[in-house]
Amino acid sequence: MAGGMWGPARGAPVAALTLTALAEGIRASRGQPTGPPAPGPQPQPEPEPAVAEPGRATTIPTAGGEPLSPPLPQEPAPEGPQLIPRSSWEEGALADLAMYTATCLEEAGFVGTQATALTLSSALEARGHRLEDQVHGLVRGLLAQVPHLAEGRPRRAALRVLSALALEHSRDVVFALLRCSPAPDRAAAELWRSLSRNQRVNGQVLVQLLWALKGSAGSQLEALAATRALGEMLAVSGCIGATRGFYPHLLLVLVTQLHELAWDAHPPDTPKVWAPSHRGPPHSHASCTLEALKALLSGDGGRMVVMCMEQAGGWRRLVGARTHLEGVLLLASALVAHADHHLRGLFADLLPRLRSTDNAQRLTAMAFFTGLLQSRPTARLLREEVILERLRAWQGDPEPTVRWLALLGLGHLALNRGKVRHATTLLPALLGALGEGDPRLVDAALGALRRVLLRPQAPVRLLSAELRPRLPPLLDDARDSVRASAVGLLGTLVRRGRGGLRVGLRRPLRKLVLQCLVPLLLRLHDPNPDTAESSEWTLARCDQALHWGLLEEMVTVAHYDSPEALSRICHRLVQWYPSHVPSFLSQTQGYLRSPQGPLRRAAVLLTGFLVHHSSPSHVNQDLLDSLFQDLGLLRSDPEPAVAAAAHVSGQQVALLARAQPQPYGWSLRHLPRPGRPRPWPARPPPVYARSPFQHRSLPGRWGCSGPG
Repeated sequence: MAGGMWGPARGAPVAALTLTALAEGIRASRGQPTGPPAPGPQPQPEPEPAVAEPGRATTIPTAGGEPLSPPLPQEPAPEGPQLIPRSSWEEGALADLAMYTATCLEEAGFVGTQATALTLSSALEARGHRLEDQVHGLVRGLLAQVPHLAEGRPRRAALRVLSALALEHSRDVVFALLRCSPAPDRAAAELWRSLSRNQRVNGQVLVQLLWALKGSAGSQLEALAATRALGEMLAVSGCIGATRGFYPHLLLVLVTQLHELAWDAHPPDTPKVWAPSHRGPPHSHASCTLEALKALLSGDGGRMVVMCMEQAGGWRRLVGARTHLEGVLLLASALVAHADHHLRGLFADLLPRLRSTDNAQRLTAMAFFTGLLQSRPTARLLREEVILERLRAWQGDPEPTVRWLALLGLGHLALNRGKVRHATTLLPALLGALGEGDPRLVDAALGALRRVLLRPQAPVRLLSAELRPRLPPLLDDARDSVRASAVGLLGTLVRRGRGGLRVGLRRPLRKLVLQCLVPLLLRLHDPNPDTAESSEWTLARCDQALHWGLLEEMVTVAHYDSPEALSRICHRLVQWYPSHVPSFLSQTQGYLRSPQGPLRRAAVLLTGFLVHHSSPSHVNQDLLDSLFQDLGLLRSDPEPAVAAAAHVSGQQVALLARAQPQPYGWSLRHLPRPGRPRPWPARPPPVYARSPFQHRSLPGRWGCSGPG
């Protein structure tokens, strides 16, 4: 026999003697007939402690089949079955058997590999606790030689040796495998899967891997090997049952590891280099962790959780340094919706982590805590006063991320019973967050306020008054998500208060709508599609509540940028709200300086049509002079479409200025005769060229032509 890494083989007579003796002893202790092992696999019963009857001798056959003299009789043992005493020849025989099997494994074509492996597995099951020193060598040999064994019985026999060894030495087997296979290896993956299929050892091995993962904070290679091993084991069908008792803990460890990996790879204060269009995570370690997490969820019946995360982009967010907590919130929401049987254990397991000194562990636990408040049974595990006190403490944290999670938690807690609760705590916090500089806080506050309005008995009047000074500036916010959310909140507010608007009530809400009307019309041309669509939806709600009858015109302006439809809208607005015309023009004037070409052109057109349909008595001379000056500056705009439109609108302002009553330089002969109308100069309507900017609905895109 060849030696190899196991060292040179012992002499044949001694090795054969001890091996045969041990094999016969194992069979005799199990009540099996003695004799040489068959070349095929033999059924093995459940392992039992080997016992010896008092006064009974055992014949030890030699390699040639002749019996040797029995050993000297021992002193009588106490009555009843006793464990075989640990003698030197048994220990040597077991070590010889281990070396013999290892050498056979190195000689992959040896005829006795299967039978010897079966004998060793039987010995390990009976007396495996006596092989502490040989575990690492056996695992190393299996890892090296299993790929060379033939498929079928020989390979299964060798894998059974590993399972039998792990039954008594799970910790040593796990750490030996992790050290021997730091890089991806097919043989190591096969060994991990074989351990996963064995119901007697898979639970012990998973626990050891979990501890290895938690204890390898300073060793990236060891953590990567443990994560890869977890993924291999959890991917085996039926292995999830072994995680009973520590499933929530394992889930939290994997998610927290993703946070740590994302933080180490791309800290939040560095530019984001992984675009959302990338299909996979940017780090191989993160990829292994994601696969292990997906296997953990899928194996426990959480395929809907995996699918929801896939559709919502949750996996991509989990591996991003800036978006990890958003991914955790999505995962918590998916668990609440589709896998609520683990929520109680998860909630209980994350509570101690909320006070952790480790930043990644604490923030991940906070995000899970916030997301799980959407579940009523889970939120009832703690008293509401305790939860509110914790969330209020988070609101005073200097870190914006913690304040953001506090706002989300307040929204979930106040609304999870179908009605608005804790309004005295919730509304001041949400309204105060609208002035935050972090867009996440503003978005969270706007979203929570919208959810408040969707509940029965929503405080529409109170919010209309409170939002009047706060909401209009957000419609022009530089952050796209904030603009879209603010416009959507206004539409929801109008929808909830439309009953009062129809009968002349809701005066604060009516003022808020008129104050935001010009921004809504101009945001139909916002380069951000979410803001443009939200503006169209909000204008439709305003048209329905205030009975304008301009829905068709607004949709036409939104999708086709039609000047004719915009002219009809301005004509109605000037007729219905003549006192608000100066305010409309002043608001529009602010957009003439917008850095975005589509908004500048839309503001120029709106100015021209409002001036054209206005009466000279509605607009003062100072405002007209200011408009004429700003439009004159736009005649040299780098966008030719803006410059051409500014020229047309400037002519309308000049015509209206000429029609203004002149307090000086006028004589009686300039006054109209009695009975005749005052001869105002005729003002032709403005004519604008077709917009060169992209429309939301192009003619022919849906197989139809444009309007007109």
